[in-house]
Amino acid sequence: MKATALRPPEAAGAVRAAPPEPVNIGTAAARSGVSAKMVRHYESLGLLPRVQRTGSGYRQYTEADVHTLRFIKRSRDLGFSMDEIGELLGLWNNRRRTSAGVKRIAQAHVDDLAQRIKAMQAMKRSLEHLVHCCHGDERPDCPILDDLAGQPAH
Repeated sequence: MKATALRPPEAAGAVRAAPPEPVNIGTAAARSGVSAKMVRHYESLGLLPRVQRTGSGYRQYTEADVHTLRFIKRSRDLGFSMDEIGELLGLWNNRRRTSAGVKRIAQAHVDDLAQRIKAMQAMKRSLEHLVHCCHGDERPDCPILDDLAGQPAH
């Protein structure tokens, strides 16, 4: 039995699908889950490359732009700073990158989150103690206000 080579769809007479048409900022925002205001902000920061414009000046976003906006949104959802997102985008777009650079950024962010969580837990304990010490009655004495004012508790 003779093996036959498969031909690519183009060679078999199939019509190649045209790339999706660029979309306006509202559609790009809806598809990416980012507000139009934030789309403009990310563009102004250079996180999103300058986009094409129509003859009348309206922005036109490609599917690649929408994909980049989703990347930025997910990065923001994870709490990365704009600078970190810029670095991550650079690595994402660099096919010669090493994963070590990406891991370094993510690990630094994890370490920062751990420190912030620790600080917030300490704040919570302090506030819980102050709430416990406050009588919450009709008297004007309040250890919470005293503490905020830097006064010793009565």
